[in-house]
Amino acid sequence: MSNCDCHIEVKDQQQKSVLIILLVINGLMFVVEFIFGLYAQSTSLIADSLDMLADAAVYGIGLYAVGRASIHKIRAAYASGVLQILLGMLVVVDVLRRFIYGSEPEPAFMMGIGLVALVANVICLKLISKHRDGEVHMRASWIFSKNDVIANLGTIVAGILVYVVGSRLPDLVIGCLIALVVIKGGWSIIGEARAEKAS
Repeated sequence: MSNCDCHIEVKDQQQKSVLIILLVINGLMFVVEFIFGLYAQSTSLIADSLDMLADAAVYGIGLYAVGRASIHKIRAAYASGVLQILLGMLVVVDVLRRFIYGSEPEPAFMMGIGLVALVANVICLKLISKHRDGEVHMRASWIFSKNDVIANLGTIVAGILVYVVGSRLPDLVIGCLIALVVIKGGWSIIGEARAEKAS
C-alpha cells in the first residue's frame, strides 16, 4: 500500500477542519465588530470587522480549494487577494466619509471589542500556523490571520489614543492604516499566486 493516498486525505481533512473553525470564528467576529463599530462610530472597528468578513470569505474560498488540483488553489488564493484589496478600499472610502462628515468614536467599545477580536485572532493564528508553509491557499489564510492580529492591536491603540487625546483623528488614521495592511496582504498573496502559477 505504499502508493496509498491516505496521507493526502488526512492532510486535506486537517485543512478542512482548520478552515471551518476559522470561518466560524471570523464570521461571528465580523457580526459583533460591525454592530459595535456602527454603534461606537469607530472607523477602526468597522475596518477590522470588514477584515474579518474578508477573512471569512478567504477561508470559504480555501475550503473550496482543499483537495482540488493546484490550479484551483492558485485561483482561490488569487480571488482571496482581490477580495481583500476591494474591502480595504471600502474602508478607505469610509475613513474619507467620516473625515468629511464627522464621527464621535467611543473608546471603551473600541478597546473592549478590539481585545475580544484580538483573542479570537490569536486562536486563529495558532490554528493556521502549522499550515503557513503549505500550499498557496493555506499560505493566504496564514497571511490574513497574521494581518488580523495587527489590525486588532491597531484598534486597541486607536481606542486608547481617542480616550487620551479626546479626538476622533486617531480612529481615522488607524482605520486607514488597517485598510492599508489589508490591501498590502491582498497584493502579497496575489504575488504568491502568480509566482506559483509561473513555476
